[in-house]
Amino acid sequence: MTEIFDAIKKSAIEIRNLIQTGDTGKSTQENSTGDTQLKLDIASDEIIENIFKELKSVKAIVSEEQENIVSLHKEGKYLIAYDPLDGSSLVDVNLSVGSIFGIYENDFTGKNLVAAVYVVYGPRVELVIATDEVKMYRLINNEFKFIQNIKLNEKGKLNAPGSTQNCWAPFHKKLIDDIFEDGYRLRYSGGMVPDLHQILLKGGGLFSYPGTTDRPKGKLRQLFEVFPFAYIYEKANGQAVDGFQRVLDIQTTHIHDTSPCFFGSNEEINRVLKVYKENGK
Repeated sequence: MTEIFDAIKKSAIEIRNLIQTGDTGKSTQENSTGDTQLKLDIASDEIIENIFKELKSVKAIVSEEQENIVSLHKEGKYLIAYDPLDGSSLVDVNLSVGSIFGIYENDFTGKNLVAAVYVVYGPRVELVIATDEVKMYRLINNEFKFIQNIKLNEKGKLNAPGSTQNCWAPFHKKLIDDIFEDGYRLRYSGGMVPDLHQILLKGGGLFSYPGTTDRPKGKLRQLFEVFPFAYIYEKANGQAVDGFQRVLDIQTTHIHDTSPCFFGSNEEINRVLKVYKENGK
């Protein structure tokens, strides 16, 4: 596992350099869900794949930017699903973006996650690794230095409501409005990685991306985005649910499946579960 973390650190440095100097324009290609790929998406994906190809412990990888699973080493133990540059459209306006990695054994399901990692490329480059604990590192003089362990409080102060609001269910809109009425502060950049990172570092709150009338199964992808952050939040003493159940218990039928998702500290998630239970599916 250590060599995988070291490989991710190496890829993060290369992607940081790419962001600083690379072309932020659109490519002529689309990813598996029909989104036009930026040139940075493609280049970041290539960086990560080429680094993982060198690791005998990695059996297979799958990227949000590719249609299929890529087999690497038959004798490998680990499967890795990753989003090479989440929020890449924010680069050209100089907002923070990130990379997300889920490390699995046996097959790509939430129950088989054994570690998760994400990287934030912002004013500072920070990397968070979750195994039994959640540890944050910062890039200093081209080397990642340990900074702190991360633990969520039972209750937070931040509210990051995602998705298209005019497509929200009325009960979901009331939930979000009530949370703001209770004094929570809006913190939403449109980047999953920096918004979830902020909630973790500020001690708690709620990030939501519900099912909506235009996307009943949500927008965020299970293997590359939802499951890794669910693992991290649980290890940080928080929770991650789809409104009705634990995210990591959701069944995956396709590598690009999406899911509604709520991440946060315990009080906020319990509030979500109560509202969704009362209003049914």
